[in-house]
Amino acid sequence: MVYIHVKKVGDKKYYTLRVSARDKAGKIITKDIENLGSDISKINIETLEKKYKKEIRESYKTIKQFLESNYYIEKIKKQKLRKDDFFEISTSTEIEAIKLHFKEKFLKLDKATQNDIYKLFLIKFAVSSTSIEGNTITLKQAAKLLTENIMPKGKTAREVYDLQNTQAVFFELLEAMPEIALDMIEETHDKLLDKIDLRKGYRTHDIHILGQPFKPSPARYVKADMKLLLDWYNKNEKSMHPLALAIFFHHKFESIHPFSDGNGRTGRVLMNLILIKHKYPPLIVPMTKREEYLQAMNDADKAREKSLLGTNIADYHKLFDFIINEYRKTYWNTFLV
Repeated sequence: MVYIHVKKVGDKKYYTLRVSARDKAGKIITKDIENLGSDISKINIETLEKKYKKEIRESYKTIKQFLESNYYIEKIKKQKLRKDDFFEISTSTEIEAIKLHFKEKFLKLDKATQNDIYKLFLIKFAVSSTSIEGNTITLKQAAKLLTENIMPKGKTAREVYDLQNTQAVFFELLEAMPEIALDMIEETHDKLLDKIDLRKGYRTHDIHILGQPFKPSPARYVKADMKLLLDWYNKNEKSMHPLALAIFFHHKFESIHPFSDGNGRTGRVLMNLILIKHKYPPLIVPMTKREEYLQAMNDADKAREKSLLGTNIADYHKLFDFIINEYRKTYWNTFLV
């Protein structure tokens, strides 16, 4: 395996290209094959690949991710960010590095290439978001369905519509960038549930979620609570960090549970719309992390017990950690080109 090794001497970092392998006895042997200096901006992966093609071939993406993410982190560090109410400086630096890379790399691509990457993101997002709610269509099947219109065998029409609706809604929102409002949320939900659930609009009956400890808003308070949430959003939109805003909004929306079905799918779409509207890339909550995600959401429910609009970070610690971690992974695994 080939990777970039970092050695810190005082306040300065030094980089070397290092190879590691196991010997016959199973012991890991490492060897530095090139000194790369202390300026990460001058390390060119294409040059390294030409020189060490055999060694770098399998590690190319990992090395590129390391170089680009760390280069942008160093750029953000020079800006000396202000302390944020909800993120440690190191976390804020990583998030802003992602935003800057997104702005300088992804948003500079031609629209056709951007659209291709968004299509790749959407397939991953749609499969993960719908599978959290029970959809069994695989990533490979979804790719054929959403790019070639090849229907997966042995799957229900509901599962197919689930993915197709998610694709249509995502790109519609990406194009329109609508203001987040009561009617807009209702329309988004209804389109996501088209041909899946006839119960359209905000719910008018009380519900109980089996296996979940939180208590959704009583039916008679659903619209009132949604209006409170939107007032909170509008009040904080310009002052709160967009990722914190998106996380808080997502949890508060789910705790209200304003619809009979499709709350999770709608909430995750809205969370990403908030990010994209504020020039941050979207994220994926992977199906493989379903239990961790739900536990983090449940853990944040203690905030709802105190107040619908509470933002005590101690109550949201697990959820913030979870979302931030998946945000990093989503970006560097999907938007790095």
